[in-house]
Amino acid sequence: MMILKAEKYKSEDEERKKKVEAKNALENYAYNMRNTFKDDKIGSQLDPDFKKKIEDAIDGAMQWLDHNQIAGADEVENMMKELKSICYPIIIKKC
Repeated sequence: MMILKAEKYKSEDEERKKKVEAKNALENYAYNMRNTFKDDKIGSQLDPDFKKKIEDAIDGAMQWLDHNQIAGADEVENMMKELKSICYPIIIKKC
């Protein structure tokens, strides 16, 4: 009986850990992108429309994270992919 409970809690703990790691990764990526695009070397080279699109995407991801505290790791990872799909092409063009 104790072994079954231990296995159950281990599985729950692993899921929580995965969720926390996904949230931390999204938060870190968003802050890094915000800082990257605020850097004069990169930010000043961006078309204002691109810059606005990126800022909106970062703000949207952070707001989503604030309002979806119970989101699972998969949902958070999907939000990360969405943010990366917006930021990455612009980084590649400018760096």
